[in-house]
Amino acid sequence: QVQLVESGGGLVEAGGSLSLSCTASGSIFRTNAMGWYRQAPGKQREFVVSINSLRKPTYADSVKGRFTISRNNAENTVYLQMSSLKPEDTAVYQCKIWGPIDAWGQGTQVTVSS
Repeated sequence: QVQLVESGGGLVEAGGSLSLSCTASGSIFRTNAMGWYRQAPGKQREFVVSINSLRKPTYADSVKGRFTISRNNAENTVYLQMSSLKPEDTAVYQCKIWGPIDAWGQGTQVTVSS
């Protein structure tokens, strides 16, 4: 069983920056890809970014150039640095780890005011 604990998020003005982190524990391997999804009110959950064990990232087009993901394999933690935030980035951000059974974090709110 895998547990994901997220931290970070909050309220920021448009153009500002926020960071998120997600730490995995339990039955995990350092080969697992990790990443983030988000869900805005009234919208479907959407992919944001992922990073594999070789630290190769994959970004959604909507966040390319603004968001940066990194990971610390020794600590089973991924970090998401978000900059040049826009009101449309407002959503609940959920951490995900891919594996034989995918696992999700509880979600953390990111609100960007205009």
